[in-house]
Amino acid sequence: MNVESRTAAGAEALAAIKARPGKTLAAFDFDGTLSPIVDDPDAARLADGAIAALAELARQVGKVAIITGRPAVTAVEKGGLSGIEGLVVLGQYGRERWEDDVLDAPEPPPGVDEARRKLPRLIESAPEGVAIEDKGHALAVHTRRAAEPEVALERLRGIVAALAERTGLVVEPGRFVLELRPPGMDKGAALRALAAELGSVAILYAGDDLGDLAAYDAIDALREEGVPGVKVCSGSDEVTALADRADIVVDGPPGVVRLLESLTNELF
Repeated sequence: MNVESRTAAGAEALAAIKARPGKTLAAFDFDGTLSPIVDDPDAARLADGAIAALAELARQVGKVAIITGRPAVTAVEKGGLSGIEGLVVLGQYGRERWEDDVLDAPEPPPGVDEARRKLPRLIESAPEGVAIEDKGHALAVHTRRAAEPEVALERLRGIVAALAERTGLVVEPGRFVLELRPPGMDKGAALRALAAELGSVAILYAGDDLGDLAAYDAIDALREEGVPGVKVCSGSDEVTALADRADIVVDGPPGVVRLLESLTNELF
């Protein structure tokens, strides 16, 4: 397949990527974009062919990045990413950085420890199947395995928001998940900072969930500053907000892999 954009701005960015791949930043969300969504976050693995596609893309462009809410090391381990040259993983929405098998991670703010102590008690009466995922710098409440995941999510939304306010954290909603995390960093801020560090002249970002909208906002802002960018959506029936704003929509993580393979073929 040829890589084509349904928007003029996306087409301009693809042309810029092909013209100067060595100055291109290609960034990706992890869950739902490179890795299929699963009921148990610990069971997440990259889609078939993703590792090879990322490794080949990393040989073609200036930098490949994964920007995720997961801890950086967790993404590396779940994805089997160690050893891919030219890859950087920004974990915890950019608070952590893994590159060349070296992790740079600050201590989590005290509000996270407080939330870690209080959250289990606050959701004791939650429906069966609701689970807490401890990400170190953040805490995620998952309702996907509940009998009625959307109902469970709505029941917990106010409780989690109140805890966030008391602990100085913010709530990041997602696909049957509410995440408590420190303020001041999101995928958009992480993307912009990395692009500035690298001096990128073209950017591709692929995501699937509400937390990726901040990266889309960053792409829009960078376009206004003269840096072409293309927004890719890993499409699903659960979240449509990204598809409405994307330049390219593909069918989930397998579609992302096919897109990467096609792009590297065009760059070769």
